[in-house]
Amino acid sequence: MNQKEAGQLLDKYLQGKASQQEETIVQSWLMNQTARNHAEETPDEYILPSEMWSAVYQSIHQKKRRIWPRTVIAAAIAVIVFGAGLFYYNLNIDRGPHDQAVYKNDVSPGKVGATLTLANGKKIRLSDVANGAIAKEAGIIISKTADGQLVYEVKENNAETGNTNTLTTALGETYILTLPDKSKVWMNAASSLTYSATLGERGGRRVKLEGEAYFQITKDKAHPFVVESRGQTVEVLGTHFNVNSYADEAAITTTLIEGSVKVTANGHHQVIKPNEQALSSGGKITVRTVDVEEIVDWKDGDFYFNNLSLRNAMRKIARWYNVKVVYDASVPEDIESTGYISRTNKLSSVLKLIEKSGDVHFKIEGKTVYVSK
Repeated sequence: MNQKEAGQLLDKYLQGKASQQEETIVQSWLMNQTARNHAEETPDEYILPSEMWSAVYQSIHQKKRRIWPRTVIAAAIAVIVFGAGLFYYNLNIDRGPHDQAVYKNDVSPGKVGATLTLANGKKIRLSDVANGAIAKEAGIIISKTADGQLVYEVKENNAETGNTNTLTTALGETYILTLPDKSKVWMNAASSLTYSATLGERGGRRVKLEGEAYFQITKDKAHPFVVESRGQTVEVLGTHFNVNSYADEAAITTTLIEGSVKVTANGHHQVIKPNEQALSSGGKITVRTVDVEEIVDWKDGDFYFNNLSLRNAMRKIARWYNVKVVYDASVPEDIESTGYISRTNKLSSVLKLIEKSGDVHFKIEGKTVYVSK
Protein backbone atom coordinates (compact mmCIF):
# COMPACT_ATOMS: atom_id res chain seq x y z
CA MET A 1 0.00 0.00 0.00
CA ASN A 2 1.47 3.34 -1.02
CA GLN A 3 0.92 6.74 0.61
CA LYS A 4 -1.92 7.74 -1.72
CA GLU A 5 -3.82 4.49 -1.09
CA ALA A 6 -3.28 4.82 2.65
CA GLY A 7 -4.63 8.36 2.58
CA GLN A 8 -7.69 7.30 0.61
CA LEU A 9 -8.40 4.49 3.07
CA LEU A 10 -8.04 6.80 6.08
CA ASP A 11 -10.36 9.32 4.45
CA LYS A 12 -13.00 6.63 3.86
CA TYR A 13 -12.75 5.53 7.48
CA LEU A 14 -13.08 9.07 8.87
CA GLN A 15 -16.13 9.66 6.67
CA GLY A 16 -17.79 6.42 7.82
CA LYS A 17 -17.67 4.89 4.33
CA ALA A 18 -15.15 2.11 4.96
CA SER A 19 -16.12 -1.55 4.73
CA GLN A 20 -15.74 -3.81 7.77
CA GLN A 21 -12.49 -5.21 6.31
CA GLU A 22 -11.15 -1.68 5.74
CA GLU A 23 -12.17 -0.65 9.26
CA THR A 24 -10.24 -3.64 10.62
CA ILE A 25 -7.12 -2.51 8.73
CA VAL A 26 -7.32 1.04 10.16
CA GLN A 27 -8.08 -0.19 13.67
CA SER A 28 -5.26 -2.71 13.45
CA TRP A 29 -2.81 0.03 12.53
CA LEU A 30 -4.15 2.12 15.41
CA MET A 31 -3.44 -0.58 17.97
CA ASN A 32 0.03 -1.22 16.63
CA GLN A 33 0.93 2.47 16.45
CA THR A 34 -0.26 2.89 20.05
CA ALA A 35 1.94 0.04 21.23
CA ARG A 36 4.86 1.22 19.10
CA ASN A 37 4.62 4.79 20.47
CA HIS A 38 4.86 3.40 24.03
CA ALA A 39 7.68 0.92 23.38
CA GLU A 40 11.01 2.03 24.79
CA GLU A 41 13.01 0.05 22.22
CA THR A 42 11.29 1.63 19.21
CA PRO A 43 13.65 3.75 17.06
CA ASP A 44 12.75 7.45 16.99
CA GLU A 45 12.11 7.46 13.25
CA TYR A 46 9.35 4.85 13.77
CA ILE A 47 7.45 6.94 16.31
CA LEU A 48 4.68 9.29 15.28
CA PRO A 49 5.23 12.69 17.00
CA SER A 50 3.01 12.93 20.08
CA GLU A 51 1.03 16.00 18.95
CA MET A 52 0.41 14.49 15.53
CA TRP A 53 -0.48 11.09 17.03
CA SER A 54 -2.98 12.63 19.47
CA ALA A 55 -4.84 14.47 16.74
CA VAL A 56 -4.85 11.55 14.30
CA TYR A 57 -6.02 9.26 17.12
CA GLN A 58 -8.82 11.67 18.02
CA SER A 59 -9.91 11.85 14.39
CA ILE A 60 -10.03 8.08 14.07
CA HIS A 61 -11.52 7.35 17.48
CA GLN A 62 -14.31 9.91 17.08
CA LYS A 63 -14.68 9.14 13.37
CA LYS A 64 -14.82 12.82 12.48
CA ARG A 65 -13.66 14.22 9.18
CA ARG A 66 -10.18 15.67 9.03
CA ILE A 67 -9.52 18.10 11.87
CA TRP A 68 -6.03 18.75 10.53
CA PRO A 69 -4.90 20.12 7.15
CA ARG A 70 -4.30 17.47 4.50
CA THR A 71 -0.56 18.17 4.54
CA VAL A 72 -0.34 17.17 8.19
CA ILE A 73 -2.43 14.03 7.70
CA ALA A 74 -0.21 13.18 4.71
CA ALA A 75 2.87 13.60 6.88
CA ALA A 76 1.40 11.26 9.47
CA ILE A 77 0.59 8.71 6.78
CA ALA A 78 4.15 9.02 5.46
CA VAL A 79 5.48 8.06 8.89
CA ILE A 80 2.99 5.22 9.13
CA VAL A 81 3.58 3.78 5.66
CA PHE A 82 7.23 4.45 4.99
CA GLY A 83 8.66 4.81 8.51
CA ALA A 84 7.10 2.17 10.70
CA GLY A 85 5.50 0.19 7.90
CA LEU A 86 2.56 -0.54 10.19
CA PHE A 87 -0.50 0.63 8.33
CA TYR A 88 -1.04 -2.48 6.24
CA TYR A 89 1.19 -4.95 8.13
CA ASN A 90 0.17 -8.31 6.67
CA LEU A 91 -3.44 -7.83 7.63
CA ASN A 92 -4.58 -9.15 4.25
CA ILE A 93 -7.55 -11.18 5.33
CA ASP A 94 -6.08 -14.29 3.70
CA ARG A 95 -4.92 -16.14 6.79
CA GLY A 96 -2.07 -18.59 6.86
CA PRO A 97 -2.42 -22.21 7.94
CA HIS A 98 -1.47 -21.35 11.53
CA ASP A 99 -4.22 -18.73 11.86
CA GLN A 100 -6.75 -21.00 10.22
CA ALA A 101 -6.00 -23.71 12.77
CA VAL A 102 -5.96 -21.42 15.80
CA TYR A 103 -9.08 -19.47 14.85
CA LYS A 104 -11.06 -22.13 12.97
CA ASN A 105 -13.85 -21.87 15.56
CA ASP A 106 -14.35 -18.11 15.32
CA VAL A 107 -17.02 -16.39 17.42
CA SER A 108 -19.38 -13.68 16.20
CA PRO A 109 -19.78 -10.47 18.21
CA GLY A 110 -22.67 -9.79 20.55
CA LYS A 111 -25.91 -8.19 19.43
CA VAL A 112 -28.83 -6.04 20.54
CA GLY A 113 -31.08 -8.11 22.77
CA ALA A 114 -32.62 -8.38 26.25
CA THR A 115 -35.41 -9.96 28.27
CA LEU A 116 -38.07 -7.86 29.98
CA THR A 117 -39.72 -9.28 33.13
CA LEU A 118 -43.03 -7.61 33.98
CA ALA A 119 -44.51 -7.15 37.44
CA ASN A 120 -46.75 -10.19 36.93
CA GLY A 121 -43.71 -12.38 36.18
CA LYS A 122 -44.25 -12.57 32.43
CA LYS A 123 -40.99 -12.61 30.46
CA ILE A 124 -40.68 -11.04 27.01
CA ARG A 125 -37.71 -11.73 24.75
CA LEU A 126 -37.37 -8.39 23.00
CA SER A 127 -35.71 -9.90 19.93
CA ASP A 128 -38.78 -12.07 19.41
CA VAL A 129 -41.44 -9.33 19.39
CA ALA A 130 -42.35 -6.83 16.69
CA ASN A 131 -41.76 -3.10 16.99
CA GLY A 132 -44.46 -1.02 18.64
CA ALA A 133 -46.41 -1.50 21.89
CA ILE A 134 -45.45 -4.81 23.51
CA ALA A 135 -47.20 -4.48 26.90
CA LYS A 136 -49.57 -2.32 28.88
CA GLU A 137 -49.21 -2.48 32.63
CA ALA A 138 -51.04 -0.38 35.24
CA GLY A 139 -51.47 2.65 32.99
CA ILE A 140 -48.01 2.34 31.42
CA ILE A 141 -47.38 1.64 27.74
CA ILE A 142 -44.14 -0.24 27.04
CA SER A 143 -42.93 -0.03 23.45
CA LYS A 144 -40.07 -1.37 21.37
CA THR A 145 -38.69 1.09 18.82
CA ALA A 146 -37.43 0.30 15.32
CA ASP A 147 -33.81 0.93 16.38
CA GLY A 148 -34.03 -1.62 19.19
CA GLN A 149 -34.83 0.41 22.30
CA LEU A 150 -37.36 -0.05 25.08
CA VAL A 151 -39.49 3.00 25.94
CA TYR A 152 -41.92 3.57 28.83
CA GLU A 153 -44.76 6.09 28.63
CA VAL A 154 -47.24 6.93 31.40
CA LYS A 155 -50.65 7.13 29.73
CA GLU A 156 -52.96 7.37 32.74
CA ASN A 157 -52.84 9.75 35.71
CA ASN A 158 -53.96 6.98 38.03
CA ALA A 159 -51.20 4.57 36.99
CA GLU A 160 -50.47 2.13 39.81
CA THR A 161 -47.27 2.54 41.78
CA GLY A 162 -45.16 -0.26 43.19
CA ASN A 163 -45.06 -2.42 40.06
CA THR A 164 -41.47 -3.29 39.26
CA ASN A 165 -39.96 -4.41 35.97
CA THR A 166 -36.54 -5.91 35.28
CA LEU A 167 -34.61 -5.63 32.04
CA THR A 168 -31.87 -8.25 31.67
CA THR A 169 -29.14 -8.66 29.07
CA ALA A 170 -27.41 -12.01 28.70
CA LEU A 171 -23.74 -12.51 27.84
CA GLY A 172 -23.29 -11.11 24.34
CA GLU A 173 -26.25 -8.72 24.52
CA THR A 174 -26.74 -4.98 24.93
CA TYR A 175 -29.82 -2.79 25.08
CA ILE A 176 -31.03 0.80 25.51
CA LEU A 177 -33.90 1.68 27.87
CA THR A 178 -35.88 4.91 28.23
CA LEU A 179 -37.44 5.06 31.69
CA PRO A 180 -40.82 6.68 32.49
CA ASP A 181 -39.04 9.89 33.64
CA LYS A 182 -37.31 10.07 30.20
CA SER A 183 -33.93 9.10 31.64
CA LYS A 184 -31.96 6.88 29.29
CA VAL A 185 -29.94 3.79 30.23
CA TRP A 186 -27.46 1.88 28.07
CA MET A 187 -27.01 -1.66 29.39
CA ASN A 188 -23.88 -3.69 28.79
CA ALA A 189 -23.76 -7.48 28.48
CA ALA A 190 -24.66 -9.72 31.43
CA SER A 191 -26.49 -6.96 33.29
CA SER A 192 -29.90 -6.32 34.81
CA LEU A 193 -31.81 -3.23 35.89
CA THR A 194 -34.83 -3.34 38.21
CA TYR A 195 -37.08 -0.27 38.39
CA SER A 196 -40.60 0.94 39.03
CA ALA A 197 -42.83 1.09 35.96
CA THR A 198 -43.99 4.53 37.15
CA LEU A 199 -40.52 5.77 38.10
CA GLY A 200 -40.53 9.51 38.65
CA GLU A 201 -44.30 9.88 38.58
CA ARG A 202 -44.79 9.77 42.35
CA GLY A 203 -41.92 10.21 44.76
CA GLY A 204 -38.32 9.15 44.26
CA ARG A 205 -36.49 7.61 41.38
CA ARG A 206 -34.64 4.47 42.45
CA VAL A 207 -33.25 1.58 40.40
CA LYS A 208 -31.15 -1.49 41.17
CA LEU A 209 -28.27 -2.46 38.90
CA GLU A 210 -26.32 -5.66 38.49
CA GLY A 211 -23.54 -5.55 35.92
CA GLU A 212 -22.77 -2.39 33.98
CA ALA A 213 -24.83 0.50 32.64
CA TYR A 214 -24.41 4.05 31.39
CA PHE A 215 -26.99 6.51 32.72
CA GLN A 216 -28.19 9.75 31.12
CA ILE A 217 -30.47 11.14 33.81
CA THR A 218 -33.22 13.70 33.25
CA LYS A 219 -32.89 16.65 35.63
CA ASP A 220 -35.43 16.75 38.47
CA LYS A 221 -34.29 18.62 41.58
CA ALA A 222 -37.31 17.47 43.56
CA HIS A 223 -36.65 13.78 42.88
CA PRO A 224 -33.04 12.55 43.13
CA PHE A 225 -32.15 9.54 41.00
CA VAL A 226 -30.57 6.69 42.99
CA VAL A 227 -28.74 3.64 41.63
CA GLU A 228 -28.22 0.73 44.04
CA SER A 229 -25.56 -1.88 43.27
CA ARG A 230 -23.91 -4.41 45.57
CA GLY A 231 -24.12 -2.32 48.74
CA GLN A 232 -23.30 0.97 47.04
CA THR A 233 -25.65 3.83 46.13
CA VAL A 234 -25.14 6.61 43.62
CA GLU A 235 -27.36 9.68 44.02
CA VAL A 236 -27.79 12.29 41.29
CA LEU A 237 -30.20 15.03 40.25
CA GLY A 238 -29.44 14.95 36.54
CA THR A 239 -26.19 13.90 34.91
CA HIS A 240 -24.29 11.34 32.81
CA PHE A 241 -22.32 8.56 34.49
CA ASN A 242 -21.28 4.90 34.20
CA VAL A 243 -21.53 2.23 36.88
CA ASN A 244 -19.64 -1.08 36.64
CA SER A 245 -20.76 -3.50 39.36
CA TYR A 246 -19.89 -6.90 37.87
CA ALA A 247 -19.36 -9.43 40.64
CA ASP A 248 -16.07 -10.62 39.10
CA GLU A 249 -14.48 -7.17 39.29
CA ALA A 250 -12.37 -6.16 42.29
CA ALA A 251 -14.35 -2.97 42.95
CA ILE A 252 -17.54 -1.20 41.94
CA THR A 253 -16.57 1.74 39.77
CA THR A 254 -18.65 4.87 39.23
CA THR A 255 -17.34 7.18 36.52
CA LEU A 256 -18.72 10.68 35.98
CA ILE A 257 -18.95 12.19 32.51
CA GLU A 258 -20.80 15.39 33.39
CA GLY A 259 -22.63 16.92 36.36
CA SER A 260 -22.10 15.72 39.93
CA VAL A 261 -22.86 12.51 41.84
CA LYS A 262 -22.61 11.34 45.43
CA VAL A 263 -21.35 7.81 45.99
CA THR A 264 -22.15 6.09 49.31
CA ALA A 265 -20.86 2.76 50.63
CA ASN A 266 -20.77 1.43 54.20
CA GLY A 267 -21.51 4.88 55.63
CA HIS A 268 -18.73 6.56 53.61
CA HIS A 269 -19.55 9.32 51.11
CA GLN A 270 -17.67 10.79 48.17
CA VAL A 271 -18.79 13.46 45.70
CA ILE A 272 -17.03 13.11 42.36
CA LYS A 273 -16.54 15.53 39.49
CA PRO A 274 -16.40 14.96 35.71
CA ASN A 275 -13.52 12.70 34.61
CA GLU A 276 -13.29 11.21 38.09
CA GLN A 277 -13.99 7.63 39.11
CA ALA A 278 -15.03 6.34 42.54
CA LEU A 279 -13.86 2.82 43.41
CA SER A 280 -15.88 1.11 46.12
CA SER A 281 -14.31 -1.96 47.72
CA GLY A 282 -14.26 -3.38 51.22
CA GLY A 283 -16.55 -0.64 52.48
CA LYS A 284 -14.09 2.07 51.43
CA ILE A 285 -14.26 4.57 48.57
CA THR A 286 -11.28 5.96 46.71
CA VAL A 287 -11.34 8.52 43.89
CA ARG A 288 -9.05 8.84 40.89
CA THR A 289 -8.93 10.75 37.61
CA VAL A 290 -9.56 8.67 34.47
CA ASP A 291 -9.93 8.94 30.72
CA VAL A 292 -13.68 8.47 30.41
CA GLU A 293 -13.39 7.19 26.83
CA GLU A 294 -11.70 4.09 28.20
CA ILE A 295 -14.65 3.50 30.54
CA VAL A 296 -17.56 4.05 28.14
CA ASP A 297 -15.93 2.43 25.09
CA TRP A 298 -18.53 -0.37 25.20
CA LYS A 299 -21.40 2.15 24.94
CA ASP A 300 -19.90 3.51 21.73
CA GLY A 301 -19.46 0.00 20.32
CA ASP A 302 -15.71 -0.24 20.83
CA PHE A 303 -12.93 -1.84 22.82
CA TYR A 304 -10.45 0.82 23.95
CA PHE A 305 -7.54 -0.59 25.94
CA ASN A 306 -5.06 2.00 27.19
CA ASN A 307 -2.44 0.01 29.10
CA LEU A 308 -5.29 -2.01 30.58
CA SER A 309 -4.54 -5.22 32.45
CA LEU A 310 -4.83 -8.18 30.08
CA ARG A 311 -7.16 -9.95 32.48
CA ASN A 312 -9.42 -6.90 32.72
CA ALA A 313 -9.47 -6.66 28.93
CA MET A 314 -10.28 -10.35 28.57
CA ARG A 315 -13.19 -10.08 31.02
CA LYS A 316 -14.69 -7.38 28.80
CA ILE A 317 -14.10 -9.51 25.73
CA ALA A 318 -15.52 -12.65 27.38
CA ARG A 319 -18.79 -10.93 28.30
CA TRP A 320 -19.32 -9.57 24.79
CA TYR A 321 -18.46 -12.77 22.91
CA ASN A 322 -19.93 -15.10 25.55
CA VAL A 323 -16.79 -17.16 25.91
CA LYS A 324 -14.79 -18.66 28.77
CA VAL A 325 -11.14 -17.63 29.14
CA VAL A 326 -8.54 -20.12 30.41
CA TYR A 327 -5.00 -18.95 31.23
CA ASP A 328 -1.90 -21.11 31.04
CA ALA A 329 0.28 -20.93 34.16
CA SER A 330 2.99 -19.27 32.06
CA VAL A 331 0.94 -16.10 31.53
CA PRO A 332 2.12 -13.33 33.92
CA GLU A 333 -0.41 -11.36 35.95
CA ASP A 334 1.02 -7.97 34.99
CA ILE A 335 0.64 -8.05 31.19
CA GLU A 336 -1.14 -4.97 29.79
CA SER A 337 -3.12 -4.45 26.60
CA THR A 338 -3.18 -1.34 24.45
CA GLY A 339 -5.33 -0.67 21.40
CA TYR A 340 -8.68 0.24 19.90
CA ILE A 341 -11.04 -1.84 17.79
CA SER A 342 -14.76 -1.98 17.09
CA ARG A 343 -16.86 -4.54 19.00
CA THR A 344 -18.50 -5.44 15.67
CA ASN A 345 -15.44 -7.50 14.70
CA LYS A 346 -15.32 -11.24 15.16
CA LEU A 347 -13.42 -12.53 18.17
CA SER A 348 -10.38 -13.63 16.16
CA SER A 349 -9.78 -10.07 14.93
CA VAL A 350 -9.71 -8.73 18.48
CA LEU A 351 -7.40 -11.49 19.71
CA LYS A 352 -5.02 -11.11 16.76
CA LEU A 353 -4.59 -7.44 17.56
CA ILE A 354 -3.72 -8.22 21.17
CA GLU A 355 -1.33 -10.92 19.96
CA LYS A 356 0.64 -8.32 17.98
CA SER A 357 2.24 -7.24 21.27
CA GLY A 358 4.07 -10.55 21.26
CA ASP A 359 3.28 -11.10 24.94
CA VAL A 360 0.53 -13.71 24.59
CA HIS A 361 -1.05 -16.14 22.14
CA PHE A 362 -4.64 -17.33 21.86
CA LYS A 363 -6.47 -20.42 20.67
CA ILE A 364 -10.25 -20.70 20.26
CA GLU A 365 -11.87 -24.07 20.88
CA GLY A 366 -15.65 -23.90 20.80
CA LYS A 367 -16.66 -21.22 23.31
CA THR A 368 -13.35 -21.32 25.20
CA VAL A 369 -10.34 -19.08 24.62
CA TYR A 370 -6.99 -20.45 25.75
CA VAL A 371 -4.29 -17.89 26.60
CA SER A 372 -0.61 -18.86 26.62
CA LYS A 373 2.73 -17.08 26.71
